[in-house]
Amino acid sequence: MSALPPDLETGVGLKAAPTKAPGPVPAANPLPSRFLAWWTREKIIIAVLVALFLINWWDTRRQVSNLAQEVAQRLRTESDSLQQQAVLAREAQARVTEAVGKLAAVEAKLAESQSQQAALEALYQDLSRNRDDWALTEIEQTLSIASQQLQLAGNVRGALVALQNADARLGRADKAQFIGVRRALQKDIERLKNLPFIDTSGLAIRLDAVIAGVDALPLIFDERSQGPVARPAKPKPPANAKDATDARMAEPPLWKRLRDDAWDQFRQLIRIRDIGDADPVLLNPSQAFFVRENLKLKLLNARIALLQRNESLFKSDVDTAVVWLNRYVDVRSKNGAGAVTTLRSLSSSAISIELPTLAESINAVRNYKAPRAPGK
Repeated sequence: MSALPPDLETGVGLKAAPTKAPGPVPAANPLPSRFLAWWTREKIIIAVLVALFLINWWDTRRQVSNLAQEVAQRLRTESDSLQQQAVLAREAQARVTEAVGKLAAVEAKLAESQSQQAALEALYQDLSRNRDDWALTEIEQTLSIASQQLQLAGNVRGALVALQNADARLGRADKAQFIGVRRALQKDIERLKNLPFIDTSGLAIRLDAVIAGVDALPLIFDERSQGPVARPAKPKPPANAKDATDARMAEPPLWKRLRDDAWDQFRQLIRIRDIGDADPVLLNPSQAFFVRENLKLKLLNARIALLQRNESLFKSDVDTAVVWLNRYVDVRSKNGAGAVTTLRSLSSSAISIELPTLAESINAVRNYKAPRAPGK
């Protein structure tokens, strides 16, 4: 707004002053006074208010413009931030989706693993039961064989080893359900340990030594066992003439030498022996062979009876062999006397004992397996 009066702003109503001749300058200009007279107090207040309003409006507009720019900048920043957050949110959602897929795969694998573990546990239980059954079946077969060997051949040591191995195998399994079976095994083990020890192997070895020496035993009429007749040694030739003269002087006469030679020849033809039997058996070479073979067969029969623990048959065969030795063999020789002494010692040995059975252990194994059979 202009502070000038309307007539001054538009120039309307003003008239041009008539041209006058220059004259003296007036003392004062009437325009300022008129201008000052126009501005009254109310107009000045209004003008000031208007000016303040304009200034305030301008400042407000400037602030609003700055605020709008700042808001726009912030909106742009927030928009960029929202876009970034949207990108991050999409990435996070993709990662969450991927993680959910992986989690589902892990859960599927976990379920599969659990099912496989359950199947493996069931298989392990089945295998464990089958392994126990197999172990018990093997133990039963071993005990049956040991029982047969014990009854037929008297193999106490073999049966004891079989029982101890079976007990050790069940002990390694470390299961409480095997206590009854192990108790039965321990009873049979103690029963076998309390049996008197008979060295069957040692007796068989001594008997084998006699059998092996039958061919070297001298028979009563075996000329090879007597050796050649001892003859006087011939004198050594003298070393010098004096010794030769002394030897000729000490030499017996010719007729005495002839007599000694004739006596030696006669001794080779006739021999007189004391055989200690009023009815000696005369054997030719072929009969001597069969005597030795029959003696071997008799001793082999005694060996079989020894392994079978047949004491009566064993002693009968050994006594028969001793009789044959005394009848056909020169028992005064070293080999003959040793064979007779060994056989008499074997005949006096006890080889028969009452052997127990392994029925308790075998029945314990079978009774343990019996209730398990229907569950297979």
